[in-house]
This record gives sequence, C-alpha cells and structure tokens, in this order.
Amino acid sequence: MNLDDFSDLIERPDGGVRRDAEERRERLIVPPGALGRLDELGEWLSAAQQSVPVRAVEQPRLVLFAGDHGVAELGVSGRSAGSAYELVRAALDGASPVSVLARRFSVPLRIVDAGLDCDPELLPESVVRHRVRRGSGRIDVEDALTVEEAERAVRLGMAIADEEADSGTDLVVLGDLSVGGTTAAATLIAALCGTDASVVTGRGGAGIDDLAWMRKCAAIRDALRRARPVLGDQLELLAASGGADLAAMTGFLLQSAVRRMPVILDGVVSAACALVAQRAAFRAPDWWLAGQVSGEPAQTKALDRMALTPLLDHGVTVGEGSGALLALPLVQAAAALAAELPERTPEATEDEAEAEAEAGEAPSEDDVKVLDAT
Repeated sequence: MNLDDFSDLIERPDGGVRRDAEERRERLIVPPGALGRLDELGEWLSAAQQSVPVRAVEQPRLVLFAGDHGVAELGVSGRSAGSAYELVRAALDGASPVSVLARRFSVPLRIVDAGLDCDPELLPESVVRHRVRRGSGRIDVEDALTVEEAERAVRLGMAIADEEADSGTDLVVLGDLSVGGTTAAATLIAALCGTDASVVTGRGGAGIDDLAWMRKCAAIRDALRRARPVLGDQLELLAASGGADLAAMTGFLLQSAVRRMPVILDGVVSAACALVAQRAAFRAPDWWLAGQVSGEPAQTKALDRMALTPLLDHGVTVGEGSGALLALPLVQAAAALAAELPERTPEATEDEAEAEAEAGEAPSEDDVKVLDAT
C-alpha cells in the first residue's frame, strides 16, 4: 500500500461552484463581510457539496477512534496506561463531555476501537469488532505497529469513511479516545515539521505536572530518533511512531476527501493524522476544518503547516472531540444563513445603483470650496 496514491484520487472542492456561491453572497440583503467568517464557511460548504445555494448540514456524525499507547507506561499522561477503555465506557454511558454535547446537538456518536488495551468483553461488540491489535508499542524504544498492522489500520479507517459516506453522512466531527495519543501525535508532527521535542510537547488533555512534562519531552525526543529515518514513507512512519488509532484516523481522513465528505478536526491527535495525510495528498486539507485551539503546541505547528485556522478558541482542552463538536453549530449556522437569507430585489439593486451614481455626480463640499477659491 502506498499512501501517495491518494494524491491522484483527491480533487479540490469545486472552484467554479465556490465562485458562484461568492457571487450569490454579494446579492444577499446582508452586506458582504457583515457575517465575518460565516460567509467563508458557507462558500466552502457550497464548493464541497457542489451546490448553490448550499444545503443544510442535516446528517452530521461524531466519529471517535480509540486506542492505547504503550508510551503511556512512562508516566507521560494524566491517565494510567491502558485505561482508554474507561473513556470509551464513559462516552457510551453518556457521562463524558463529548457525549453530553452530542446528545444536546442531536449528533449520533460512533466509536471505533482500533487499538484498545483491554478485554473485548468490557465493551460492546459493535465497538471492538474492528480492533487491529491490543494496544500500540512503546514508540521511544520500539515500533507502535508492524507495517502490516499499520496498513490494516489505514484500511479500517478507509472502510469507516466509506460506510459513513454511503449512509448519507454529510459532515464528520472527528476525534480520539486515547491514553498516550498526544505523545505519538507530537512525535509525528515534530518529525514532519522538522522541529525539536521541546517545541511540540504539551500537557495533554488530562493535564500533567512539570515532571511528567519532562518525561513526555524525553519520550518524544527518543521517538523522533526512530521516526526520522522513515519520513519518506507515510505508512512506515505511522507504524514506527503512530499507533492503530492514528493510522486508522489517517486512512479515514484520506478516504473522506476522496468521497468529498467534509471533516471537522478536533485536537492535536486529529491534526497529526491530517498532517500525515497532507504529506500523502496535498489537496486533502481543502476538505477539512480545524474546530478549535486545543492549547497543544504541536497542534498549532500542524495547523500552520496546513494553513488551517481554528474556528473556536475557548480554552477547551478535554479532547475526545468536544472542541470540534462545539464548532459544529457554527458551521450549521453558516450553511443556514447562506441558504436562507433572501437576495435583494432587482428594484432595490437599481435604487442602490442610482443612489451611488447620484452620489458620484454631486460635487463634494471640498470641491465647492476649491471652485469658490478660484
């Protein structure tokens, strides 16, 4: 499997449709620019949907990929190693921030176990049936996956994207449920951006103290030594320094772009997967939105590299897709405004044109003063 093949499969959102959407926006009763970034979002959605006016976002879906990372054994996370299944259980039971928001916004939740380190009997079969392997390797001293496992995980993500597109999902909110995932994500971003461990090391969604931060920085430093030799092959990079959940998210993002299905990214983990996907297919980021600023320095590096500007900055660090889900109503509002605001009537347009012409012909006060002086 060569991820570079996606470069030939992914096209940009329709530029002609976007120009038509921009022209329609200029005819609306609200002056251009008065809605700020909502105008840009509406035009982006029009291009993605190939529709003017834009259609409402009616079937969004929250998709979370779950996995445990062996590097968590080093004490680099605020949660204990192998406990990601607890995050999954809380989300399924409606007892986590993301499940509360999904319920409030009426967004269906789908959780995919790509690499949890727990007995399958602890979770529903619908969650665990896709598992690639139990946990991922400790990336500071060993590969996270074999190359074969990495390919299976990428293909898993592709299959999930196809299932969502085939079922009518018109926008995906993408997140992760992981322990140790931010360490793997920061390693991938540092490797792809050519920067040092200290520049990308953050505190993670659970928050860590200074000693844990130093352990995390050292783990990323050691993992980077193993990642840099395989930078030329995205699949080998995911095998060496990613994990089953990150590889699956990368495949999901690439196939979503192939299927013209827009995605809202959440935090540093989804940003890292997006950066790997961009390396394989440079047009792919045109199908994604950055939902929020997570506070992780690695996320900032990745989004800058992809030229993606986050929609929200509310200081939400809990992860699990919560920040991206908070951005969904903003995207839906942009679609509703672009689709439902009426255009100016021809009479109003003619009146404005006549008023502008008259204003242009009438001499200004300064012109009168100049004439009087002469």
